Amino acid sequence: MIADLLWTYQSLIDAIGINGLLALSLYVVLAIGQLSLGQAAFMGIGAYGSALLTTQLQLPFPLALVAAAALPAVAALLIGGPTLKLSGVYLALATIGFGEVLRIFYVNTELTGGALGLSGIPERAGFLWIYGTLAVALTAITLLCRTRIGRAMEAMRADEIAAGVMGVDLPRYKLAALVVSAALAGLAGAFNAHSSGFIAPDEFGFDAAVTILSFALLGGIGSPFGPVLGAVILTLLPEVLRPLHDFRLVMNGVIIVLAVLFMPRGLLTWRIGRVR
Repeated sequence: MIADLLWTYQSLIDAIGINGLLALSLYVVLAIGQLSLGQAAFMGIGAYGSALLTTQLQLPFPLALVAAAALPAVAALLIGGPTLKLSGVYLALATIGFGEVLRIFYVNTELTGGALGLSGIPERAGFLWIYGTLAVALTAITLLCRTRIGRAMEAMRADEIAAGVMGVDLPRYKLAALVVSAALAGLAGAFNAHSSGFIAPDEFGFDAAVTILSFALLGGIGSPFGPVLGAVILTLLPEVLRPLHDFRLVMNGVIIVLAVLFMPRGLLTWRIGRVR
């Protein structure tokens, strides 16, 4: 009976884990006070990169995963210099623009399947791959938050200028956070492609970027667990509201608005203790 239940909701279970990884990727940049919304773009690089490697070159899935993390990380290194000189809404707009450029590229490129998307991707990502990666990433980030690096990140989020005066290497931390964020989002993209067997350009556009941001807004960014909790809730919510049919998207939006209004720090306000 449990096996039948898992088979019935396999796509939903996979989506929860994938969205949890995306939420973590956003947390990494929000933890240093940077509003970067390029996670959907990096997810697309990982998804298309890994899918082409497994379909065109017949590479083993583990190697495709390595590429899915490395390719967006390299892209983050390339765009990090000019974009990280920006801050706030300007950084958000720049990273959203980067995502839209990539989306248009996918739409107009035959190799990526164009507007119709890429199909026939081998379904090799399963529960152990997705949730094992999520568990490792969540544990690593949680432990990192308890180190001196974590204290430096906290100082940057509280007051970037003061953190710089105290000796925190701001450019290095910003670039490192963007690269780690890109790698996690790329892995999520690879899992998405190899669990559904199909990807399309619209999956990695502006709507996806806003959805990922809503995970953090709902769950809170006091700890890595907050955005992951938000991802779990917002992934399950459409399924829970399915009986409402056409009104479920409206109710989904209302719940998010109410959460932001009455719980501005998110559902999970607990913060990870720092080392002294």
